[in-house]
Amino acid sequence: METNVVWKDGLAFEAELDGHKFMIDADEAVGGRNLGPRPKGLLVTALVGCTGMDVASILQKMRVPLKRLEVKAVGDLTDDHPRKFHTITVQYLFEGVDLPIDRLKRAVELSETRYCGVSATLTPTVTLKSEIWVNGEQVVD
Repeated sequence: METNVVWKDGLAFEAELDGHKFMIDADEAVGGRNLGPRPKGLLVTALVGCTGMDVASILQKMRVPLKRLEVKAVGDLTDDHPRKFHTITVQYLFEGVDLPIDRLKRAVELSETRYCGVSATLTPTVTLKSEIWVNGEQVVD
């Protein structure tokens, strides 16, 4: 895997990854012009994208028909510099009819513990928490 960024102006960079180009920039409050997402946000996006793809793939193999799957995350940063994530909470929002909760939980567990390389990269230093929601209601163990 290879990526690069090229400085454009101020704090804006053009990034290229997998043949796709996009801008990254800082918030206006710190000297950026808000021309694109922030690098830390992209890290969290990588996490939810990775685990979401895993869960969707695992559930397809389990023949669990989903109407919708959305994966959200909220990252909490340290107060001291360098400001880094100390906790990220991942929410798996499933929609469908008669979804088997045990299979949803298993798919999430497999992604988080075996398949998602982004999770594996983050877990030595970041606490990852997960929540499973089915048709708008949180599943509690």
